[in-house]
Amino acid sequence: MKKWKWPKDRRYGWHGYNDAGPSHRAPQRDNRPAHVSSPPASSSSSNSNSGVQELPGFYFDPEKNRYFRLLPGHNNCNPLTKDQLQEKEREKQRHQRLAEDEKTTKKAPRTGLNTSLLLQKRHLGLLPENSYCRLVHEVKVSGMRRHKLEIQSTDNSNPNTDNFRIIVGDSVCERVFTVNDVSHGGCKYGIMNFSSGSRGSLSVEMCDNLYFTNRKVNSICWASVNYPDSHVLLCLVGAADTPGCVSLLPASLFSNSNPDQPGMLCSFKISTAWSCAWCLNPQFDKSFSTGLSRRVIVKDAETGRTQTYGVGTDVLAQHFALRVPVLFNGCRSGEIFSIDLRQRGRRDHSWKAKRFHHESAITSLRVLQDENYLLAADMLGQIKMWDVRVTKPVLEYKGHNNEHAYLPIHVNEHEGLLLAVGQDCYTRLWSLKDGHLLRTIPSPHPAANDMIPSVVFSSNLGGSRGLPGLLMAVRHDLYYFPYNTDYQEGGELCL
Repeated sequence: MKKWKWPKDRRYGWHGYNDAGPSHRAPQRDNRPAHVSSPPASSSSSNSNSGVQELPGFYFDPEKNRYFRLLPGHNNCNPLTKDQLQEKEREKQRHQRLAEDEKTTKKAPRTGLNTSLLLQKRHLGLLPENSYCRLVHEVKVSGMRRHKLEIQSTDNSNPNTDNFRIIVGDSVCERVFTVNDVSHGGCKYGIMNFSSGSRGSLSVEMCDNLYFTNRKVNSICWASVNYPDSHVLLCLVGAADTPGCVSLLPASLFSNSNPDQPGMLCSFKISTAWSCAWCLNPQFDKSFSTGLSRRVIVKDAETGRTQTYGVGTDVLAQHFALRVPVLFNGCRSGEIFSIDLRQRGRRDHSWKAKRFHHESAITSLRVLQDENYLLAADMLGQIKMWDVRVTKPVLEYKGHNNEHAYLPIHVNEHEGLLLAVGQDCYTRLWSLKDGHLLRTIPSPHPAANDMIPSVVFSSNLGGSRGLPGLLMAVRHDLYYFPYNTDYQEGGELCL
């Protein structure tokens, strides 16, 4: 291939060689072999797919049909970098997806899947009841539209301007625990209460007594000490002279009614805790676990009795099974192993009941109701369903985006759905049964590593009589994606 020859009379401009770069038009010569056909005109606009010659230090803009110089990015006016170009393209795609989501008619998650066809097949006896319910949920997922929720508070003079970091719903999603970044450093946390109105609307009330801390919250889970979801368990990272700890806070602390007896309030000196989980098995119903660097601690919250297990890496994710007192752990090394709490500590690693591996660090674990199956996500964006009995993956959910972030996954088995928010700030929903990607929801705000949405999905958001749908917190805004197409709200539809 011949080297590119630059015209001698061109001068350097701000973005390239004169106004049009090295050439006013893209090179028309095609040096490929005769048996290689030219790509169609409707192909992708990228250089690799359009046949445009790639030049080192330049990029080709297909809309303007010209080259631009990529400046090094220092001591230059309006420098162009590949990161900026990629960000521009991502932002363009996000706006396109937002425009598609605003349409009243949505694309079906599967070809030929609609409510009338499903109902017809059910009446003809061609569709079992379980399959009908699952497919109806998929149709509803495709029709969810975004609504902005106004958070009510008795202190109207101080509107919420702090960005949401994490939201975690209790077992019935009547309350949602929130962690917000504070502008001057640290974070604050509290509880939002949800209630559904008689006309099918959803209202949100934030508790008045918020707690502030100068330490980062690494992990959160609801704990059932006195009754279901009576407490919240938090892993707090140490800051400066303040050591890290694991705090067990009564949920009644975050109440506008100001109860006289908030319940047990504990703080355990456990430093560098990456993850936590609460055990609901009756044999160990007051126990919780924390994943640390090179060890796992299981502690009884009432007696303080502690069991320690040595591990060779950081434990980033944990989840208890319900029927049996078995704790699953996900490590930075990619290893997943289980601990049977009925087996007291041993000096060797024979207490590891099951062991299997991912290719990257584990970020989230979820044990299904059929406890023979486990869902695991890692920092390569892989989400797999494992058969614990044979320690082999049986299903993979493709499309998740993650490179290095500590991101959770969410499961709703009643609707047969799996949810995850990627590092690209897209929320994706899959069919739990077969791994089919049903919906990709863009963030209402531009993507950024520190602006990844946090979500909660529930069949009854706001309690037993609540509304089904998806709750999304991003920046200082709260959005709701209802199943109901006739959902009503106090404000206008957020477009």
